[in-house]
Amino acid sequence: MIESYLGIDIGSISTKAVVIDINNNILASSYLWTEGNPIEAVKKVLKDLKKQLYNKDVKIVGVGTTGSARKLIGAMVNASIVKNEITAHAIGTLSVYPEVRTIIEIGGQDSKIILIKEGVVVDYAMNTLCAAGTGAFLSSQAKRLGIEVEDFGKMALSSTNPTPIAARCTVFAESDLVHKLQTGNSKKDIVAGLCESVAKNYLNNVARGKKIEKPIIFQGGVSKNIGVKRAFEKILETDIITDSNGHLMGALGVAILAKDEKKCEFDFDVAEKEFTTTAVNCGKCPNKCEIICIKENNKLIDSYGNRCERGAIAK
Repeated sequence: MIESYLGIDIGSISTKAVVIDINNNILASSYLWTEGNPIEAVKKVLKDLKKQLYNKDVKIVGVGTTGSARKLIGAMVNASIVKNEITAHAIGTLSVYPEVRTIIEIGGQDSKIILIKEGVVVDYAMNTLCAAGTGAFLSSQAKRLGIEVEDFGKMALSSTNPTPIAARCTVFAESDLVHKLQTGNSKKDIVAGLCESVAKNYLNNVARGKKIEKPIIFQGGVSKNIGVKRAFEKILETDIITDSNGHLMGALGVAILAKDEKKCEFDFDVAEKEFTTTAVNCGKCPNKCEIICIKENNKLIDSYGNRCERGAIAK
């Protein structure tokens, strides 16, 4: 029997998961859209993983969760460890690229920079509420241009004269794009300009004031866009690493972290159970914390959100 570890990265746009063995080899992986429902997304991911592992003698002995819904899903799957995205992405990346000094990560709605020295995270930053440098921004512009977002990269590479697009925020970028279309700029040049605007927005906001050192790796869903990769390389004047599993690094990292925790009981049949969440406001102090209660088959299994013990809810 192969003792293995499950890592789940639940983001606002996509949900990723991997199953690894003791040597960090990926035995199965899954990636799909969260669609505003992390519980259902994780159920689908678990069913997919179970199908991939069918007839394989694998036993999950550790589970880790990361991402925006990590606490919720951690309670759902009885996770051994629940960890923030910065640590998870760094651990996952370093397990494959131990010499990396800078991680550029751009997802559907958020982006981050992680700076590493001698295998240790020394600094990081995440984006603000602005979506101008994210996958959601590129998807909305692709729709406006009548182009599949998957074709963005190839089209951008065909341009020799990228159209400058305002990169300060989504609103400015969109209005500038409309103006450039009306003045006769070609779609391929505008697409190349959009890719450069994503890179510039990231470097001027998320990475502002940070010392970007080589080797650099670009990951997250947007790293699949070769146009944005080329834009970063052009601006930073260096080659940038990408990986076919770059979108899985958070899940890989938290699966690796789960190996150092106490073994837990896990069964893929959790995907068949009914989970619900409710929010209650604690009025026991002026903070009035919103506490999220998680129920399995109508039985309370966990809660979080309280800032002090007065808001604790008994299971």
